[in-house]
Amino acid sequence: MARLEVPVQLRWSDMDAYAHVNNVEMLRLLEEARIEAFWSHPVDSDGTRPDGAWSTAVLDAGPSSTMSTLIAHQEIEYLLPLGYQRRPVVVEMWIGRLGGASLEVCYEVRDRPAAEDGSAVFARATTTIVLVDTGSGRPQRIGPAERAAWEPFVEEPLTFRRRR
Repeated sequence: MARLEVPVQLRWSDMDAYAHVNNVEMLRLLEEARIEAFWSHPVDSDGTRPDGAWSTAVLDAGPSSTMSTLIAHQEIEYLLPLGYQRRPVVVEMWIGRLGGASLEVCYEVRDRPAAEDGSAVFARATTTIVLVDTGSGRPQRIGPAERAAWEPFVEEPLTFRRRR
C-alpha cells in the first residue's frame, strides 16, 4: 500500500468563530495537497526536478498547457474539529480509481503522519478530477506517463461511514 503524505501548513485565518478550521478552508487544504502532489514543479536549470518534488507530480498546469483539470465531484466527511496548530497537518492521499480520463483522489487529514502514535483523523474526502483538453474543452485520456506515475498509489477507494 503506497500513500502520499503531504504536509500543509495551517494559517491563522483558516479558523472560524468556533476556533476550528472552517469547512471551506478544509477543502482548500485538500486543494493545496493535491496541487503539490500532482502538478509538476518547475525544473532546475540543468533540466532535473527539484528536490522534494513528488514522483506523482506529472501534470503541467501552466498557462500554455494543452491540458487542464476539472473537479467533477467532491465529498467530505468531518470526523473531529481541527483547531489551529503551528505544526503542518498531514494530508494522506491515494488514488481510489484511475479511469480513462478521470481519477478519484482519496484523502485523510491528520494532525501528524499516520505512522506516529496517536495520529488523529479530522476529515476524510474524495475528489474526482477529469483531465480536459484545453483547446476543445473535452475530456482527455490519461496518458502513459501519468498512468505510470499514479498506478503505484491506487488502492481501495474511501468508504464513508455516514451514508444516507
